[in-house]
Amino acid sequence: MLEQRSLGRQNGAAIVPLIAGLAVALGAGAVQAHSIAAPAFDAQIGVASEYVGKGLGKSAGDPSVNGSVEVSSGEFYASVFASTAKLSQGSDAEIVSVIGWRPEAAGYKFDLSVVNRDLPGTRAGVDANYWEYQADASRKLGPVNTRLRVNYTPDGFAATREAWWVEVQGTVSVGPKTKASVAIADRTADGGAEYAAWNVGVKHKLTEKLALDVRWYDTDSHALGENYDGRLVGALTFAL
Repeated sequence: MLEQRSLGRQNGAAIVPLIAGLAVALGAGAVQAHSIAAPAFDAQIGVASEYVGKGLGKSAGDPSVNGSVEVSSGEFYASVFASTAKLSQGSDAEIVSVIGWRPEAAGYKFDLSVVNRDLPGTRAGVDANYWEYQADASRKLGPVNTRLRVNYTPDGFAATREAWWVEVQGTVSVGPKTKASVAIADRTADGGAEYAAWNVGVKHKLTEKLALDVRWYDTDSHALGENYDGRLVGALTFAL
């Protein structure tokens, strides 16, 4: 199984630059073919009972605060997200910067992006800044909005080298202001933890700008540490 995973990562590493190059070429063509739309700005702030990333607790069970801002023009966008954190290597925050493209084709909505993650406060000597390449494909099947996400990093946090995160998500409306969703994912890594993760929860719009999300997160690898244990997380977000 480890040999198969390693082979998959090596093959994927060769494919990722090709995909990135194709995305850039197609994106350039799209800009030339269509007039650039006026930029739009979106921002939000939030608070959560715990910060969770890729299925793992990342604030040591403590509450976290976060904020994000995005500027978009047509199918293209750039965004920055930041949250307080508390990781074993001393990190006290996580900053995620993204440049992406959201085209539509053949009934699918795509989101192709390049992501930079930075973890301020990490102790000296630990690699705390790294790049990811992410592709989402979404489509509505009956009442269910489905999404497939593939995330790849060639050189991850600390001692982690190549890593893959593959996630499938389904969302359904259970009321005019309420959506329920479930997701399951698998992480493989060279030099890092490998595990399966899942979450299930409900998001409800309390007002036009204020939303509450209550969600259960869990993994199949509790023996790896407390941050891999199951946890119920509540999060409030306010759109600015």
